[in-house]
Amino acid sequence: MTVLDGIDGPRDLDALTPRQLEELAREIRRFLVAEVSRTGGHLGPNLGVVELSIAMHRVFHSPHDAIVFDTGHQSYVHKLLTGRKDFSTLRQRGGLAGYPQRAESEHDIVESSHASSSLSWADGISRAFTMTGQDDRTVVAVVGDGALTGGMTWEALNNISDDNTRRLVIIVNDNGRSYAPTIGGMARFLNDVRVRKTYQTLHRSSEQAFSRFGAPGRAIYRGVRGGAHGFLSRFTNNEALYSNLDIKYLGPVDGHDLPALEEVLQHARDYAGPVIVHAITEKGRGYEPARRDVADQFHAVGKIDPETGEPLDSGSGQSWTEVFGDSLVRLAGTNDRLVGITAAMLRPTGLHRMAERFPSRVFDVGIAEQHAVTSAAGLAFGGLHPVVALYATFVNRAFDQALMDVALHQAGVTFVLDRAGVTGPDGPSHHGVWDLALLQAIPGIRIAAPRDGARLTEELGEAVAVEDAPTVIRFPKGDVGEDIPSIERLQDGVDVLSRAERRDVLIVGVGPFARLALDVAALLDAHGIGATVVDPRWVVPVPASVVELAAEHRLVITIEDGIRIGGIGTRVRQDLRAAGIDTAVDELGLPDRFLSHASRGEILEEVGLSAKSIARGIVSQVLGTRIPVARPLDGSTNDDDDVLAGAEHSAQASDDGAR
Repeated sequence: MTVLDGIDGPRDLDALTPRQLEELAREIRRFLVAEVSRTGGHLGPNLGVVELSIAMHRVFHSPHDAIVFDTGHQSYVHKLLTGRKDFSTLRQRGGLAGYPQRAESEHDIVESSHASSSLSWADGISRAFTMTGQDDRTVVAVVGDGALTGGMTWEALNNISDDNTRRLVIIVNDNGRSYAPTIGGMARFLNDVRVRKTYQTLHRSSEQAFSRFGAPGRAIYRGVRGGAHGFLSRFTNNEALYSNLDIKYLGPVDGHDLPALEEVLQHARDYAGPVIVHAITEKGRGYEPARRDVADQFHAVGKIDPETGEPLDSGSGQSWTEVFGDSLVRLAGTNDRLVGITAAMLRPTGLHRMAERFPSRVFDVGIAEQHAVTSAAGLAFGGLHPVVALYATFVNRAFDQALMDVALHQAGVTFVLDRAGVTGPDGPSHHGVWDLALLQAIPGIRIAAPRDGARLTEELGEAVAVEDAPTVIRFPKGDVGEDIPSIERLQDGVDVLSRAERRDVLIVGVGPFARLALDVAALLDAHGIGATVVDPRWVVPVPASVVELAAEHRLVITIEDGIRIGGIGTRVRQDLRAAGIDTAVDELGLPDRFLSHASRGEILEEVGLSAKSIARGIVSQVLGTRIPVARPLDGSTNDDDDVLAGAEHSAQASDDGAR
């Protein structure tokens, strides 16, 4: 039986000896490498917080003491120590979530994966504890150093320091990286602490000196270490960072030294006010392939060979992200006014390719989406054309800036939204399903959804040519697949992908859902129903030809990888009504609820966005048994009646097969 086998909850840690604790740390790292290599997940960050998580759960008593992670991708060890050891289906439907999840455990509080929010959570929780007489409860916020680049962190610190009588411990997990190396003035300060010889030399030389005297010397070293921490922090001037905030600072402390961690956390727990504990950790610790990964030290991996770290499912083709990155580099080579901006997502968004070619024209602003967007407005005013590359879920954070700083001032700024739509295993806060509904409310905005790689390249070029309004390009996660040819391009740029002799149904496929729309059309053809499939390319504003085509069909179906409420389908329906066209519109998309973690295919099937499900619904609408009902045929004929009879027979057969 291993030490880990005996851990079913945090209090099982209390009786472990120092040697057992060291063995537990080794076992956890072996467990993480073995399990995460099978499923994929955030490996590097969790290898770096093993000792920190153990010490935290020994000193604080969760769930009585509230623990908040910023962000929760570093919570795998926390899950293990709170009794969740089945990682066989990590990030898969029905398995453990990749982030804290309240439904899993009473030890989990904040489920969101959006960074820099934990101190605001901690501020609110600690205030509530004080106001409700729960003065024996401590709030612990584990903050990655990358999160310190976000403005919310500093807003929260300002408020926390205004009332410094609460039991609040802020642990800065300082590994010098968020996804990639952390940037900015704050990062330079912390990096200076990490590498400063005064800290390293005093720490190492004192440990070596005391260790020469064997066990008694090591005991003396541990005894004086607490006082030394305070001395070292003052000697290296680390407290200067927080002195104006009136918050106690302890550290820096070696984030892999369990006795030192426990000691400093005990001091923080017993201090009568908010405390910042600065722990220096190593991302990917104990796993050589991760340590050798210069890009992001295995921040997030797919399935890998646990021995070598080599990917086992790297994909069969080029990704959407790679197509964007290459296309932008080509455009930047011919247009020196193009600049790139991202928010701590240089490599995940593909912007690193431009940074490698044109380093002075790419800006990583840290986890600061609001700043990124307003800075982009300033760059546009100064004569440049900024391309702001973000994950679609994170543009939510910068809506006001896109509205009031970019659009109001008619700034030529292009937003490139990666991971748009259902992303799959990372769960509710990573799905990029809100951007279409949010952004199309912005006056003057133009939104493109490319269906394939060729269209992504084409539409990106069109977007950066717009100088008087914001433009948006959105695309999903994963391989881009083969290009989908059109049979005709209409005058306003709409691509017709297929056309039947009968004009029963107009299917508007948004972005990569053009492929799904073609599959639906093929099924309808087998039912005797004629369908025209179009890709608008630019979905906002709605192209005039889409409105004109809708008038020629009995039913319009829109299919989009975003929430239905306020989506593209809603806009199409409103434009038809404004034009006096009464063709029924059925807007197919995602429900307005938080979608749990599962594969993209599983989620789309669950919400009815499969070709069979969509085709079955359309057949019912053509038959008049489902709302919205297709417009009646103009002058019913025997041929029309035969078509309806065939559709009814096919629908019955489909339903029988489903049963």
